[in-house]
Amino acid sequence: MVQFVHPPRDEITLAGVLAALADPMRLRIVKSLAAQNDCMSCTEAAPCPDMAKSTLSNHFRILREAGLIRTSKQGVQHRNVLREEDINVRFPKLLKMILSYPE
Repeated sequence: MVQFVHPPRDEITLAGVLAALADPMRLRIVKSLAAQNDCMSCTEAAPCPDMAKSTLSNHFRILREAGLIRTSKQGVQHRNVLREEDINVRFPKLLKMILSYPE
């Protein structure tokens, strides 16, 4: 069974969040999850439909380990949700500011 690593809220660091969001593809994934405001599969949240699954998995792992998303397994899908409340508690208004910035 797959075990996902999700840091507790108090272990989410600013450096980790900013490093994860520094990649344009991961930023697009987070924007997609924020716009949906619901769980999405990795494929649904993918910034490019032709992205290799291994690359996509790596992006989601980095986002998960930074504390930006929570992943759960439902059937054969990995469902992802933005940890907006946790990020807002740790770093008020940071996510809103980053997500509102034009690409």
